[in-house]
Amino acid sequence: MDKLKSMQVFVAAVDAGSFAGAAERCAMSAVMVGKHIRQLETLLGASLLTRTTRRHALTEIGRQYAAQCRQILAQIDAAESIAESMRAAPRGLLRVTAPVSFGAQWLSPAVADYLARGPDVAVELNLNDRMVDMVEEGFDVALRVGPLPDSGLVARPLRPYGMTICAAPSYLARHGTPQTPADLAAHECLEFTGWDAQTRWQLKGEKDGRHVRPGRIRANNTQALRMAALAGFGIVMQAETILRPDIAAGLLVPLLQDYLPPPRPMHVLYSRDRQATPKLTTFVEFLLERFG
Repeated sequence: MDKLKSMQVFVAAVDAGSFAGAAERCAMSAVMVGKHIRQLETLLGASLLTRTTRRHALTEIGRQYAAQCRQILAQIDAAESIAESMRAAPRGLLRVTAPVSFGAQWLSPAVADYLARGPDVAVELNLNDRMVDMVEEGFDVALRVGPLPDSGLVARPLRPYGMTICAAPSYLARHGTPQTPADLAAHECLEFTGWDAQTRWQLKGEKDGRHVRPGRIRANNTQALRMAALAGFGIVMQAETILRPDIAAGLLVPLLQDYLPPPRPMHVLYSRDRQATPKLTTFVEFLLERFG
């Protein structure tokens, strides 16, 4: 027999004052009520009730055990109520990971807008340019740029991630303005170490980025490369959405616009096995609405 059910029957018997009353409350026979209570007594190795022909009374152990059963059953009811409310409305903590620059500049203010709609939701935002293991590290949602490996995750497409190439006016004044990809061989090209061989400075008409010599600044963080470009050290290739404000302010100058690589895909990912709670489904739909 189920121990939890036996505890529920035992408390019902205590409250009703008889097996017959407990049987009515639990929708079972009085004989079955007796079986549940005898099972608990066998497990505990002690009597819970002293029985007469009409009524029963709690033993000392029975009194203490009944009190503990009530607490346990109340906690279970509370847990079930919380779960039910979480299924009904967005509630709880949502752990999200995204690339650093996109996350700081675009995702973070979007999250603020989402939280304004769901006052019972909290978001923990982890910005990282490495490829995190969502399941192993316990993330609910990930935003990723570039081709996706076969991971078994659910992937919903977002707006493609268009790239642009820029440099500061001070850098161009010192080194000149490249007109073709071949000209990049004479320039400092800031390199993101997170790119694989297939995405490293792949410009239109170029097969392997062979004209780009390794720069003296390499970083695994796109924001670090952006700051180096703003400081006038070299030429940077990053997402247009990230560099757009710097271009608009005249801090960076677009280069080689006829040779830009095709936009890179961007997706929102979540585990196929993760329960589709309102906090997850509403957040994913919000991202599709905002960045789709």
